[in-house]
Amino acid sequence: MGANLEITEKLQNYINDFGLTLNPVQQEIIDYNNTLGDIKRMQVDPSQCYFLHLIIKISNIKNVLEIGTFTGLSALSISLALPNDGKLIALDKNDETNKVAVNFFKKANQNHKIETKIKPALESLDELKKNKFDMVFIDADKMNYKEYYERSLKLVDKGGLIIIDNVLWHGEVADKNNLDKYTVNIREFNSHVSNDKRVEQIIVPLGDGMTVCRVL
Repeated sequence: MGANLEITEKLQNYINDFGLTLNPVQQEIIDYNNTLGDIKRMQVDPSQCYFLHLIIKISNIKNVLEIGTFTGLSALSISLALPNDGKLIALDKNDETNKVAVNFFKKANQNHKIETKIKPALESLDELKKNKFDMVFIDADKMNYKEYYERSLKLVDKGGLIIIDNVLWHGEVADKNNLDKYTVNIREFNSHVSNDKRVEQIIVPLGDGMTVCRVL
């Protein structure tokens, strides 16, 4: 029986060296985030950028909703993979980081594909309830994950994708003695998705863990 490799930093660097080449503006966002201190943890890992790029291409996705944008790395990764007539709506409540993200979108000549909405995501989701998307990417405040997921299910037709970030929560979800409220919330969310017969799903151990759901 095979076993998953333990991905050390050295091995991760090797994987990245043989993966897709980042767009120069993607690298600029990473470099910028590295100046922000601990808050840079909100950024997706480059391996997740490659994954999002390929899954969008493979699935012929054109319309995407992102819940949680930060400084724009995941949004730009999504947009670069979309066809020229593709569309990404990016939700975030932080006006300052959104301004940074929008400047990066313009620099990469992707702003024509990306529409940003600045307000609490649940309010934006209320406004979008009549829309339909091929894919939703969730990477926002963890305590609302279940609500974001449930609302996303109403926005994605059969065969569409819902991808959720941070589902392994630094590995802490596997420690049953860890009763931190965020860890417990992610653990309960993972159980909810695992038992949901409306989707088929898998947890992919990229970055901080991503759940990929296909709507049935």
